Amino acid sequence: MTVTDPAPSTRARVERGAGHAGDRRPRVLDAASWTAAADAHAERADALTAGHRARRAAGERHAIEDFLFEYYPAKPAQLRRWHPGVGTVLADAAGSPQAGWRWYGVDDAGAVALDVPAFLADRGSTVGYVHALVGATAARPAATGCFGLHEWAMVYREGDDEHRHRLPLRLGGAGTDAVVESHRIRCTHIDAFRFFTPPATPLNTVQPSRETQVAMEQPGCLHANMDLYKWALKLGPAVPGDLLLDAFALAREIRVVDMQASPYDVSGYGLAPLPIETAEGKAEYVRLQRGFAARSQELRRRLLEVCEAVLAGA
Repeated sequence: MTVTDPAPSTRARVERGAGHAGDRRPRVLDAASWTAAADAHAERADALTAGHRARRAAGERHAIEDFLFEYYPAKPAQLRRWHPGVGTVLADAAGSPQAGWRWYGVDDAGAVALDVPAFLADRGSTVGYVHALVGATAARPAATGCFGLHEWAMVYREGDDEHRHRLPLRLGGAGTDAVVESHRIRCTHIDAFRFFTPPATPLNTVQPSRETQVAMEQPGCLHANMDLYKWALKLGPAVPGDLLLDAFALAREIRVVDMQASPYDVSGYGLAPLPIETAEGKAEYVRLQRGFAARSQELRRRLLEVCEAVLAGA
């Protein structure tokens, strides 16, 4: 399975003049520019979600790709909706869809922009939390050495029958348990750790919790990097459309590797396993992990700019 992210060149061309969220000066897009940006965004979103939409219409399910729509609270229609982001003004937009959306304001000249005080009144605590979590994570070095064993710990001692994902275990139940027992488990991410089986929980060298998430999250964690898509969703219309889709596209790529390195047999999807129980598999996992960490840090920088622009607008 090849993961593709279409139309980035088109997106860059129509949004190049819009600046970025960290620029405190208001940016004004004329009608031709924001219409083109919205159209390019919808085209890219449609291509990214085409497989999921086709499967949903056919009543089918993909255990790898469809996870992003089951675990994260967004439907394809939400991804398709283009937001200019905080600090960007749409000229001559009184008749635009954004003019009727929540947290947008329209001035006497027909210009439309995010109403930052109204947004903060409703979502201020969310903005503050995302800013704290993403900033703390970005400031830490990436820790490697977990080798994706969180997925193995989620099926530890469950046997061969019922699992979180309806896929067979590549090494069988006993073989999977042996891998867990022969490794040091070091998962720092609460939303992976909370799915560990009861026998696996005490095997983890740390015990992450919701209360310690800001203190423990680190950019080498594949699930923390996938969650940047969740935080972009939480920030809603403050996030420019290209940032939301960039976070979704990275989460899709990470999800594929996460499952290749898992104990599940993903050959039915045309994927080769990433055998982290071998020295070669571990080396490849770390190589990919470091690449995702570097790319996720750039997304964190952009999300922090959004948070800071919203908070500055208060």
